[in-house]
Parts: sequence; structure tokens; C-alpha cells
Amino acid sequence: MKKLIPISLFISISKLFLAPVALAMCPLCTVAVAAGLGLSRYLGIDDTISGLWIGGIIVSTSYWFSEWLKKKYKVNFFYQNELVLFLSYALVFIPLYFTGIVGHPLNTILGIDKLIFGTAVGSVLFFLASMLSDFIKKKRGKILFPYQKIAIPVFVLTLAGVILYFVLR
Repeated sequence: MKKLIPISLFISISKLFLAPVALAMCPLCTVAVAAGLGLSRYLGIDDTISGLWIGGIIVSTSYWFSEWLKKKYKVNFFYQNELVLFLSYALVFIPLYFTGIVGHPLNTILGIDKLIFGTAVGSVLFFLASMLSDFIKKKRGKILFPYQKIAIPVFVLTLAGVILYFVLR
């Protein structure tokens, strides 16, 4: 039994280095958005600002997962991206609703729950920033700077967070 632990540990670690590359939303971008979300929640930042990062991570991971399904299992059907996106929102917000994090009557902005409002804004901004990065690459024929596809969405979400911070004070 003691020999199985090092062998299984070695196999698990080696799979990290042999994993196939995903080409949809890049994994680094997803990790950067997740790190931003974790940091904002840890620091006790307003739910609207945390929602920006939640929206970004939902959009990023849902398109990433949809592309993975297409490449790995050749699954491609009408409205696949939209269905995966909808299911991603459901998988995030149903547990948040039942745990009482979403839906508190005093945690609203413009009559909408702060986390839902921030997620909607963050989702749209992340999507538009990713489209901007793709547009720049298509127009120039190359990227402007290394890690552009990561930097533009993260910069846009950070800028929106700073703006919301000063607006909500």
C-alpha cells in the first residue's frame, strides 16, 4: 500500500505536465480572473465589484468548456455556447441563492442584487474586452504585446472595479 501512494502521486503530477492545450478562452486568463475574484472576496470588497470578477470567470470558463467539448468529444450542436453559458450561470447562482448570499433585500443596487448586477456587468465587459483583443489581432495581423488576450480583459475588469469602487463609496 505504501508503494502505491508515491506511484499515484507521480502519475497525478505528471498529468499536469502532459495535459492538452485548450484554445478557446485561454487558461491563464481564466486563472487571472479567478485570482482577482478570490482577492476581492478576501479583502471584503463590495459584492458589485466581486460580481464583475464572477461574471468574467463565468464567461471565460463556459466558453473554454464549450470549446473543450468540441475538441475532445466532437460535441457541437446548435446554441451549444449559449447553453453551456446558461448552465454555468445556473451552477453558480443556484447555490448562492440557497445559501442566502444572493437575494438579500438590503444588498441591492438599482433594485437588483449587487452580486447579480456586478456579474451581468462583468460578463458583458469581459466578453467585449475579449472581442476587442480578437479585433486588434485580426486588424493588425498580430498581437500588440505579449499576453494581450489576458491583459485586456483583466485591465477592463480592474478599471471597471476601480470606477465602481469610487461610485459606490
